[in-house]
Amino acid sequence: MSASAAIYGCAGLGLLPEERDFFAESQPWGFILFQRNCETAEQIRALTDELRQTVGRDAPILIDQEGGRVQRLKPPRWRAAPSGAVFGALFEKDAARGKESLSVNCRLLAAELTGLGINVDCLPVLDVPVPGAHDVIGDRAFGRDPNAIAELGRVACTALMQGGVLPVIKHMPGHGRAKVDSHHLLPLVDAPRAELEAVDFLPFRLLRDMPLGMSAHVVYSAIDPERPATLSPIVITEIIRGYIGFDGLLMTDDLSMKALSGDCGTRARDALKAGCDLVLHCNGDRTEMEAVAAEAPALSGAAAVRAEAALARLASPAPFDVAAGMARLSAMLA
Repeated sequence: MSASAAIYGCAGLGLLPEERDFFAESQPWGFILFQRNCETAEQIRALTDELRQTVGRDAPILIDQEGGRVQRLKPPRWRAAPSGAVFGALFEKDAARGKESLSVNCRLLAAELTGLGINVDCLPVLDVPVPGAHDVIGDRAFGRDPNAIAELGRVACTALMQGGVLPVIKHMPGHGRAKVDSHHLLPLVDAPRAELEAVDFLPFRLLRDMPLGMSAHVVYSAIDPERPATLSPIVITEIIRGYIGFDGLLMTDDLSMKALSGDCGTRARDALKAGCDLVLHCNGDRTEMEAVAAEAPALSGAAAVRAEAALARLASPAPFDVAAGMARLSAMLA
């Protein structure tokens, strides 16, 4: 049975019988873990094994493990990884040190994740925050210089892939100007297109060769004043696929976020119709997931080709000494 155009979360630390049945029937392309799913290393390894068993294949398993405010694996059991802004500030003072410290950090992240059966990290954040924007991005970003963000973003992607983890560039085509948090409200960005191209879209354009990308639930009035990027055929075709030139696998940001209106089935249908390859539903609510599943067909055509191409870039981790990496990172951040 071929995979459907969806990624789902689950409710708890292990699967309920009805969750197993739903995943076996709906055959999502992948799964995503949140803090509610993560207690111990042994438990997470058992859960990732169980998720893959439900679909009968080595499905990708995602997590948001950025560091700073956004990490699903938290201290004291797991390392407190620094936020993107820490590496951006270091890069400003000493570019080589900034890049090396970020590379080591991302190899450490990859080692932590692959040990748990997780092989996709929703990182790096390529958004460019501007003064007056909501801090939902804030220190998750590498800074405010789009070229520096792109340079650091490539370092992060390269290191993750060397460690056997696929990166997801986010949030396309740019969430940095949003004045509200899209988890709760729909942001409207009214900057002119020329400014968006020069700043917001630039890091994504410079990393357009990456395997996976995530859309932004943001309205850009200069491009499509009616619909957020996730649901906009104009933004996806003209900007993400066209101007930016991204031909990787494009997933939505979480469909259960309050920026989007309508029920989850409608959101899923509209996102796929707009040109997203995959819909992402994170909260583990089975009623909502069933509504999404009713609208998420089997992956086919260009989306299936992109999905295959993305997974083809998953490789066995290159040799890496974790203890030496931890010591090196501590020294560079000191």
